[in-house]
Formats: sequence, structure tokens, C-alpha cells
Amino acid sequence: MAGAPVGPQPKESAKTALGLRKRKRVGVGIDMTPMVDVAFLLLIFFMVTTVFRRPLAMEVNMPKPGDKVEVPESNVMTIFVREDGSMVYDVGKRGMNPVTWDELRETLILEADYNPELIVLAKVDRDAKYEYMVDLLDTFDDAQMQRFSVIPMTEMDEAALEGM
Repeated sequence: MAGAPVGPQPKESAKTALGLRKRKRVGVGIDMTPMVDVAFLLLIFFMVTTVFRRPLAMEVNMPKPGDKVEVPESNVMTIFVREDGSMVYDVGKRGMNPVTWDELRETLILEADYNPELIVLAKVDRDAKYEYMVDLLDTFDDAQMQRFSVIPMTEMDEAALEGM
């Protein structure tokens, strides 16, 4: 047993055309741990420093049941929104005036400039689309109206609007 090989025998490497031996390729190992660490650090950095947009919401103060507030009639602007989306407004007892959605913001601003104590009372038809009420509240917000109330339209209001 003097000349017996103990381990696996090396294979004869193939020779190239020039008679040189091809070298065996050595596998290269790349450690990915530092790259993953940097990626997570960047992710955490952007999560912490990003300012998220606050949800758009309007604060509504609801009165307690049974509360009654006396307001002079000249300080009340009533807006009637019909089922088809058309609108009519009245300030005090000046008389009903039709108004379009495009004119509403300017009308609110003019009336509020004329009377700083103005309170808007929006009466929306129960059969009107919900979109009309949302658009109305958005218009109040755009015109910076702080004092308003939204109530359903009564039969008496509908009868008063029949002739218009």
C-alpha cells in the first residue's frame, strides 16, 4: 500500500488548442448583508421623514336636542336645493332669487361681506342627490362660511317654491 492514492484523484484537465491547461473556475461569493442593511435603513428613513397628507374632513358641531337659538330674520340666508339640483335663495324677506352652482360661492361671499353676522340655512329636498348636499358643504367651506345649518325641506317650503 505504499503507492496507493488516499483521496480522490485529480482529473486531468483538458488542454486547449495551444497546449495550455484550462484553469478550474473558482466560485465568487458576494455577501449581500450590507446591501440589505442599507436598503432597510433607507426604507426606515423615508418612512420616518415622509409627511402624510391629512384626510380632508369638515368639523361639524351638532346642537343638543331641544336647543333653540333666537336669530334676527335679517341675519338668515336660506338656500333651497330642489330635487333636480336647482337652487333658490332668500335673505331675510327680500324675496326668492334663483342662483346657479357657479354663482353660489360669489353670492355667499357678497352676502357675508354685507352682513358679517350672516347665518346660512340650507334646506335640501329629501329626494335630491346626496352629491348636491356635499357640493353645498364644499361651497360653504370655499366661501369660508362658518355658521350654517342643513335641514330637510318641509312641505310648506316645497309649496312656496312651486311658483318659481
